[in-house]
Amino acid sequence: MVTPELIARLPKAELHTHLDGCLRPATMLELARPAKVELPAKDAASLGRYMVANDARNLEDYLKRFDITVALLQTPEAIERVAYEMVEDAAKDHLRYLEVRYCPHLSTHGGLTMDEVVAAEARGFRRGEAEFGVKTGIINCSLRHYTPERSVEVAECSVRCKPLGVVAYDLAGGEAGFPPGVHGESFDVALAGNLGITVHAGEAYGPASVSEAIRRCHAMRIGHGTRLGEKPALQDFVRDRRILIEINITSNVQTRAVRRAEEHPVRSYFDAGLAVTLCTDSWLMSGVSLTDEYWLAHRALGFTRAEIEAMILEAFAAAFLPWPEKQALLAEVRDELAALA
Repeated sequence: MVTPELIARLPKAELHTHLDGCLRPATMLELARPAKVELPAKDAASLGRYMVANDARNLEDYLKRFDITVALLQTPEAIERVAYEMVEDAAKDHLRYLEVRYCPHLSTHGGLTMDEVVAAEARGFRRGEAEFGVKTGIINCSLRHYTPERSVEVAECSVRCKPLGVVAYDLAGGEAGFPPGVHGESFDVALAGNLGITVHAGEAYGPASVSEAIRRCHAMRIGHGTRLGEKPALQDFVRDRRILIEINITSNVQTRAVRRAEEHPVRSYFDAGLAVTLCTDSWLMSGVSLTDEYWLAHRALGFTRAEIEAMILEAFAAAFLPWPEKQALLAEVRDELAALA
């Protein structure tokens, strides 16, 4: 029988969550004082409730709350602390692998360079890895409303910072009116630098966004992909090439990409043979853990234990890890899943 307690015990991989979407409310309160940032609540419980974006009307509304957290991420110490605490929180949810995405340019308003931002992230993640045993990877994002030139700068930073643990490059932000292909040169830079590529697409805009992400931006994975099913031929292409879809059920309901969890297309994607896995998007704004997302998939969409384990394994298989490391981690996870049977 599937229970939240069982799911919590399963080894899991998180491929799509944002650094600026995973701050602890208590940490926000502590960071706000030296940063002289006025927060919308004075205690951690109230602040946590405020930051959950259940009242958002669309994706742009959902993203407004990130202005608050980004203002707190303008020093190396703050960035390192949040990265470290993310690994600790991941370990508590029995994550074995964690990829975290962030736009390093967002933390340059206080004088940091993008390379310094990534270095601070890396220090936090390495400390967390050493203490909690969760393997991590950094995904650098550019944002759709940036100029193509700035996106190239982010991509170049990403390639330079590969030794610090940057594993991939991404494009995030408001989707409608901002086609990903405008930033195509930055994806060329990332690909030439041998980075993994994942693109937010098909969430607040139709399947054309997914097509452009794949054909112009070299996407190896797709973030969200909620509207992919509107174009069956493209869905088949994604299935046949095993392009993983990073699914975020709760976030998609909050941004009104889907009306309710029971209507989320992940059920039809899985049944059609697509490579899909569940992710959280942001632990703070979505108010969920990865265990919560798998439990929601079971309750709202009827995913069985075997199907949940299949989605978990898809995540590990699509991780932006060197092949030998990935195979070793997959073997460990398969053994652990078998032991829990």
